[in-house]
Amino acid sequence: MKKMRIGAATLVAGLLVAGVASAQDVVRYKIPNSDFPIAQAVEIPAGKTTVYLSGAVPSVVNDQADKNSVEAYGDTKTQTESVLKAIEKTLERLDLKMSDVFKMQVFLVGDPSKEGKMDFAGFMDGYTQFFGTEAQPNLPSRSVVQVAGLANPGFLVEIEVTAVRP
Repeated sequence: MKKMRIGAATLVAGLLVAGVASAQDVVRYKIPNSDFPIAQAVEIPAGKTTVYLSGAVPSVVNDQADKNSVEAYGDTKTQTESVLKAIEKTLERLDLKMSDVFKMQVFLVGDPSKEGKMDFAGFMDGYTQFFGTEAQPNLPSRSVVQVAGLANPGFLVEIEVTAVRP
């Protein structure tokens, strides 16, 4: 009977240690045979806190332009940079970093200068300044969709993210 209790206690202790050890790291799965800067999947261990950020939109870059125009906020690359900087500041206020982002949803409006098609290349030019860099290699899982419009006719980009508290 004593051996059974010791065996059961050892098993429980082992499971607890294994659970703690496995809950230490977020696992980011790369896309096989690809260097595209997103994760195919991200696994969040049990016991981690997730933080959901509402959609962020760009700041005005041209005060002289009509606030309802693309000219007021810039092209897709400029807007992407603006939005990701705003997300970075919000994360910092929450004691988080861009490296803690594990999921991203991107909404792009068709660019009038691109015949109404989303400027995915412009988005990627802005995105790759924040993700997949030497300084910040953690990649989120991500979706990018073209939408008919956003809250302001000048917005071409809105991004929402989910982060995990380390």
